[in-house]
Amino acid sequence: MVSTIHWTTGDTHRSARWHSENATSLPRRTAVADDRTKAADAYRQACEGTALLWQGDFHNARQLLQAMGRRVDRKTPGSGTSLSESFHLHRRGSAHRARVLGKLLVLLDDDYTLALRRAPEVRQACLDAYGPSKGPTAVSLRELLGVIGAHQWRSKGVDVPALGTRVHPHYGVFAPVRGEYVDLVAQAPLPPAVLRSPATGTAFDLGTGTGVLAAVLARRGVDRVVATDISPRALVCARENVQRLGLTDRIEVSGPGLFPEGRADLVVCNPPWLPARPTSPIEQGVYDPDSTMLNGFLTGLSAHLRPGGEGWLVLSDLAEHLGLRTRRHLLDAIEAAQLRVVDRIDTRPRHPRAADPDDPLHAARSAEITSLWRLTP
Repeated sequence: MVSTIHWTTGDTHRSARWHSENATSLPRRTAVADDRTKAADAYRQACEGTALLWQGDFHNARQLLQAMGRRVDRKTPGSGTSLSESFHLHRRGSAHRARVLGKLLVLLDDDYTLALRRAPEVRQACLDAYGPSKGPTAVSLRELLGVIGAHQWRSKGVDVPALGTRVHPHYGVFAPVRGEYVDLVAQAPLPPAVLRSPATGTAFDLGTGTGVLAAVLARRGVDRVVATDISPRALVCARENVQRLGLTDRIEVSGPGLFPEGRADLVVCNPPWLPARPTSPIEQGVYDPDSTMLNGFLTGLSAHLRPGGEGWLVLSDLAEHLGLRTRRHLLDAIEAAQLRVVDRIDTRPRHPRAADPDDPLHAARSAEITSLWRLTP
């Protein structure tokens, strides 16, 4: 069912398709905003549920969005009495911020042209993110800025030292900007089953995203890697990167799904690290409701390993520091799946937020450790 927004310009009644990547519901009311609109008025109307369709200068729209954001931030609750409470306050504040700022809309023409003064060229970015246009479409400016930023990342790529080259993330696919988990997979000792016969070794990369870990395993000499994901966008992205890296003869991208058919000498899984509900496509790389992917990997691992094979679970302990999951819970889940821990390789995160004292979750981030758990049946 197509959702349509309606608004009035002068005496003319107009309408357009409504699109939201994070499944935000259709605005109850839509008013027109332009360069004369004050930030206080825009913020008030957005909080009341009114969407504002911008018809002024593009750069002024960005400034208005920033001014609305400052008003949201001033009213956002501070830290809680515990890290768990701080996390939930932070999530609620982020969701409220997204709802309010998501009310500032722009109109994309039927060829994805953004017909605003001083507007950038967005047609290719929108085509990459949304696919072929289905007619004039209203989207939030905040989302569109994310689409533009994702297109720039896709064009430029993300440097991966372990590969000595770049991978190119697509919109809605988690980018490997946190290199420590890639380095763990690049440096961990390969299982004996792979070392005995690297020419026939097989590995599965579950939740491949950009395909970066599959590429690392192939570059390490694993003869055949099957990379899976539940996201159609990720599958397209991984296939493009595999082709760009010249590894199509070594890597098969399969899905959507978690485990492919058959068994492997090595099964690698880097599931989302926090058991919470994502609020946008890109957050699916960080948040895993009820640890669904983590538990799916653990319970299905033994049935997909060849004799002598290993499963590598790459997981941060940030959830433990935030009180979202205990170490005991993880160990019990490993034991319940009749798995044994052969070794654990730890590393500290190197991303800027881990050293930012102004981050509301700094105490947890500064103590975070990312581990590669080597598991066998």
